[in-house]
Amino acid sequence: MTDLSPVTALGDSAPRNMRFGALTLSENAGLALASLALRKGQAAPAPFGLALPEVARAVSSGPHGAFWTGRGQWMIEAEGLAETDFAAALQAEAPGCAVTEQTDGWVAFEIASDSGAALEALLARLVNIDPRTLGPGCCVRTGLEHMSVFVLRRSETRLAVIGMRSLAGSLWHALSQAGRRLEH
Repeated sequence: MTDLSPVTALGDSAPRNMRFGALTLSENAGLALASLALRKGQAAPAPFGLALPEVARAVSSGPHGAFWTGRGQWMIEAEGLAETDFAAALQAEAPGCAVTEQTDGWVAFEIASDSGAALEALLARLVNIDPRTLGPGCCVRTGLEHMSVFVLRRSETRLAVIGMRSLAGSLWHALSQAGRRLEH
């Protein structure tokens, strides 16, 4: 008989968490994601009350968030709704837009810090961007080792790294190794 117990992107029964000095790395298995794209000539909606962000920006309000992914395109987030039909809920909020479920295609890792300086030190080791330019509310798509990821600066002391679910193990390894190096 096949066991159909749910597992996280890392293959565990519960989301993985680790602490590295001032940093905490957590798998966010509850984050729902759906892409939203405008059709030609369509005005941007305000799904869940969000004013969709401009280039390289991210916004959030309550459990919902959005980050810019391309001209007329955004990824919409919903905390704690990964087990729901989030795309249908988004489609109801943004009629006429092209909406595609993305939750199972991506993995999100949240990194919290006791200070912004620890996050910037981690970013400097992981990605080829100046960490000082990635302030709260900013996002960027960049390379991290051999992977393409979105990096969102959620606040002065929090950031998210969102990558392809099929590379969850490699992404966790890269993040945790960088965290360990910062401890020493």
